Amino acid sequence: MTGSTPPEPDADRPYMPGYGTLGPDEGSGLLPWSWAVERIAANQYYWLCTVRPDGRPHAMPVWGAWCGERFWFSSSAASRKLGNLRLNPQVVVTTEEAEEPVVIEGEAEIVTEPRELQRFIDLVNAKYSTGYGVDFLDPDVNATVAVRPSRAFGLRQADFAGSPTRWSFGT
Repeated sequence: MTGSTPPEPDADRPYMPGYGTLGPDEGSGLLPWSWAVERIAANQYYWLCTVRPDGRPHAMPVWGAWCGERFWFSSSAASRKLGNLRLNPQVVVTTEEAEEPVVIEGEAEIVTEPRELQRFIDLVNAKYSTGYGVDFLDPDVNATVAVRPSRAFGLRQADFAGSPTRWSFGT
């Protein structure tokens, strides 16, 4: 969870036919990645979308934290979402805020390294005012998952046509 600052992702306008989207230099222009990170970090609840073995979508709310360049959450090792991730690690994570949403597309990885688990549980305890010990994240009981974005999207409702931004992470 530590290391050097990751490079800024590339930003451009997403393809949104029929919505009157302005050019990248019009309206408020492209949003900086820092705008998205602020919203991801500040949210309390997130929607996680996975794919079931039969191809049907599966969406569930999760608690989570942003650290470095990844979104982190935990879930029962026996849960449907973890079963889905073991077969297909491609996920979508969204903030709960609909007026200034951030949507992350990425790949999930189950994390077991003790220092990373401790850092994550410290973030969760601070963010949600809980008092979990790192033993709560025993990988056989509660898996810890980190999602590395490949693309992300965001916009400001107040400038719907002039703010949509897509960030690409080159992965």
